[in-house]
Amino acid sequence: MPKRESLHERPVPGDGVPRLELAEWRARYGVVAGVTTRGTPVDPFDLGLSSGRPVGKVLDQWAAFRAAEPGFPLTTLGRQVHGTEVAWHEGGRGWLILDGVDGHATGSAGVLMTVTVADCTPVYLLDPVQGGLALLHAGWRGASSRILERGIRLLTGRTGANVEEIVMHCGIGICGDCYEVGYEVFEAFGLPVPVGGKGPLDIRGQLVRQGQELGIGRITTSDWCSGHHGDLFHSHRRSRGVDGRMIAYLGRPLATR
Repeated sequence: MPKRESLHERPVPGDGVPRLELAEWRARYGVVAGVTTRGTPVDPFDLGLSSGRPVGKVLDQWAAFRAAEPGFPLTTLGRQVHGTEVAWHEGGRGWLILDGVDGHATGSAGVLMTVTVADCTPVYLLDPVQGGLALLHAGWRGASSRILERGIRLLTGRTGANVEEIVMHCGIGICGDCYEVGYEVFEAFGLPVPVGGKGPLDIRGQLVRQGQELGIGRITTSDWCSGHHGDLFHSHRRSRGVDGRMIAYLGRPLATR
C-alpha cells in the first residue's frame, strides 16, 4: 500500500497570473499541474463563470490564464454538478465548455484540462508510461460516489495503463479541521456517524484511502487548506458562499520551438 506523501504546490512568478504549480510534475513528467490563487484585495483573481463579478472582467482573466500557458490549443471546462461524469478529450482548438461534467481525461498533448474549485479537492492523475492524464473535481458527493474510480477506469480503458503505475495528487482543498459535516456525509462514505450526528471529515484522506484500495502506485497530497489560508485561496465555506472560484489545471503542452 503506497504511503501518503505531502507535495507542495509552488508559486509561478512573472506573468501576472497568480497560481501555484507542482514543480516536480513539470520537471519530472513534462506536464503542468497547478491551481490559480485569489490574487489581491485590489485586483481579485476569480475565474468562476457564475460569480457576481462583471462578465468582461472574468473573461479577461480567463484569457490571461490561457495565454500564460503556451502549448495548449484546447482548454476544457465543465459546468460541474458534483457528479461522476468524466469526459475524454482527443484534442481540438479553442475553449470547450461541457454541461454536467466533473472530470476530464486525455491521452493527447495540447489539451489543458480545468476544473473550478473553492474547497472541493482537485485530483490530478498521471500515467507516466502511457502518457494519460485526468483531472477530477471531488467534493464530498463526487468523492463518495467514486469519481476517482471512474477516472481511473477511463484512463486504463483508453490507454491500457496499469493502475500501479498511475501517480495521483490530491490538490488544494479544505482540510478536515475546517470541514464539519452531517450524518449524511459520513453515511455516504460508509463511515460511522459521530455522536451528535456531526463531525470533521478529511475528504482528501478519503480520496487517498480510495486510491490505495484501487492500487494506485504513488499518492501525494497538498498541505494547503482553502479554509486556513484565506489570503491565498477562495473558500465557499469560509466566506459563506460569497467567495469566487479558483481553477485547477492539468495538461501536457505541445512541444514549442
